[in-house]
Amino acid sequence: MQDNNPANRPRLRRAPPADPAARTLEKGRAGMINVRPDRSPRSQTMTDTPPDRLSVNPRSPHYDAEVLTRDVGIRFNGVEKTNVEEYCVSEGWIRVEAGKSKDRFGNPLTIKLSGKVEPYFRGQPES
Repeated sequence: MQDNNPANRPRLRRAPPADPAARTLEKGRAGMINVRPDRSPRSQTMTDTPPDRLSVNPRSPHYDAEVLTRDVGIRFNGVEKTNVEEYCVSEGWIRVEAGKSKDRFGNPLTIKLSGKVEPYFRGQPES
């Protein structure tokens, strides 16, 4: 006969990660904590070219405060944009705020626009 009492069931325990220094914790959606390997561009040294993808939202996995302190500018289809929330050079899109509308959590609504994206650091001589 099978015992259905939860106190008598064996407890499963998660094994610790093999290399805890190589992993970072980040807070995901719904307050869950996700463990991901530290392979992001943020772990590399600072270069003179902006990253392929960057977001100004601190909750995004593509947020990088060190890069944002260097004042990143975005040229989209040859026009300087100052209201960009997130961009991706390899996929060719930017996210911009859609007016003053907000979602139910108070975050601005965004629109994804496709085109040629050229990020650069302001105050740097143009090439």
